[in-house]
Amino acid sequence: MYSEADLDAAVSAGVLSPEGAAAFRSFVAGQRASSPADEEHFRLLTGFNDIFVSIALLLTLFALNWVAKAASPWAGSFAMAAASWGLGEYFTRRRRMALPSIVLFLTFCGSLFFGLLMLLATPGAHPTTTAAALALTAGGAYLHWRRFMVPITLAAGAAVTVGAVAMLAAGAVPDIKQLPAVLFLLGGFAVFALAMYWDVSDPERKTRRSDVGFWLHLAAAPMIVHPAFSLLGLSGIGFLFAPAAAQQTPPDLGAAIIAIVLYLALAAVALIVDRRALLVSALAYVLYALTTLFKASSLNMSAAMTCLLIGSALLLLSALWHRARQGLLGLLPVGLRSRLPRP
Repeated sequence: MYSEADLDAAVSAGVLSPEGAAAFRSFVAGQRASSPADEEHFRLLTGFNDIFVSIALLLTLFALNWVAKAASPWAGSFAMAAASWGLGEYFTRRRRMALPSIVLFLTFCGSLFFGLLMLLATPGAHPTTTAAALALTAGGAYLHWRRFMVPITLAAGAAVTVGAVAMLAAGAVPDIKQLPAVLFLLGGFAVFALAMYWDVSDPERKTRRSDVGFWLHLAAAPMIVHPAFSLLGLSGIGFLFAPAAAQQTPPDLGAAIIAIVLYLALAAVALIVDRRALLVSALAYVLYALTTLFKASSLNMSAAMTCLLIGSALLLLSALWHRARQGLLGLLPVGLRSRLPRP
């Protein structure tokens, strides 16, 4: 199996001509009856060896953390962060292994954050302490990006930055309960805009920039969806599996209807930009909203039937994805349409 990065590397090395690589991509797209952009590829695995190496890395890093903890609680986390960076010099910069690179980045940022949190204070301390740890972790993510350029880095760094701002706001104005949710929502829109910046620079989705855009969309989606639906009073998929007694709360019909309309709007945006993350992130909430409507009506459908209805609708959308995109893109100005992936 050859990835887009492999084809780009072959073109750079002179093994393939740019025209030959383009012809190969077109041939594969023809075989699949869709364009390469519409398939929304991203590089996660280069082979099963990625899984093998990732397991070995996790075992090694957590063992190192365990041993270094003997000196102090935060020493284990910093040792794990340093080892993650060092191992990245080989597995990311030299071997260019996709999954191990993601694992090493996540262990670097996660261990750096918890190490800083333990060094500065204890978990559960004042929100400003957590915000400071998040801000320093975002700085570490930026340095990691400058060194290794792993596509997931910018998405994680953006999410951590928004989290730091929300935590600072929660500490500064604790009386406004909805302020963090509003800030996460605004931050989600900012991350979505950043994702579109990377996307429009590669509308054919043939380079690393498309991978960066994919991860940014994946980060932006829950940051937009969760606060938006939470502000409507929808608790998500947990409601579906809550005890019967907990489900006796009178449903908010208006919020449920707004949620479904919002989901349809998100579906239109997902079709236009050709990214499915928004649809996936909002699934739990639209399931809750539909269940609320069915409970308030004479249909009285079960949660299983609601899931069947939504699943069938998504399968139909998947089958008609390209036609639906063509219809929506036809409504957009030519200048905007030319910067988006072609259906």
